[in-house]
Amino acid sequence: MDIRLEHIAKHFGNEVVVRGVDLTLPSGSRTALLGPNGSGKSTLLQLIAGALAPTEGRVVHTRNGAVIDPERVYRHISIAAPYLNLYDDLSLRGTIANHIAFKPLRNGIGIAELARTAWLEEHLGKPVRNLSSGMRQRLKLALAICSDTSLLLLDEPTSNLDAKGIVWYGDLLQQHVEGRTLVVASNNEAAETALCGATVEVMSFK
Repeated sequence: MDIRLEHIAKHFGNEVVVRGVDLTLPSGSRTALLGPNGSGKSTLLQLIAGALAPTEGRVVHTRNGAVIDPERVYRHISIAAPYLNLYDDLSLRGTIANHIAFKPLRNGIGIAELARTAWLEEHLGKPVRNLSSGMRQRLKLALAICSDTSLLLLDEPTSNLDAKGIVWYGDLLQQHVEGRTLVVASNNEAAETALCGATVEVMSFK
């Protein structure tokens, strides 16, 4: 998927979060959005996802040269972010099944395999609310990275991961990034952006 941001600004009331954003993310590119907390990384990522509407300008998503209807963009995007919640009352099995119903996984991955991938195979019957923060983060990342989507968006992906989890994240992303457009929002953590070939300093859009 190709993404084009044209003259983008985003305001929340009187606060200008980003402005003057002209950015092209070609199909298959791997881009890191870098900046400190509060710099607008998450807002920019959500604009790229089509989850937020810009106050000014427009975001255009195209695939194979055809513009994607904004109402259908979500079908082509998977995202993992600290502010996106899971359904705590669902079991792990139910959470994965619910995700697959709306967004199939790559290579025919099923519920049990996804749980194994996230190191959670022993917890399929547990409510998600009973999982630790690290388990929940691995689940979010596994669902996003293993989804059959052409655009993969990750916001501070190593949040709540221990050293082994950070290595797991890098290995899983390496296995599933080929041929996809990747955008990672990060506080400049090398482990989060190791596969990115381009960087964008979000503070430049203030």
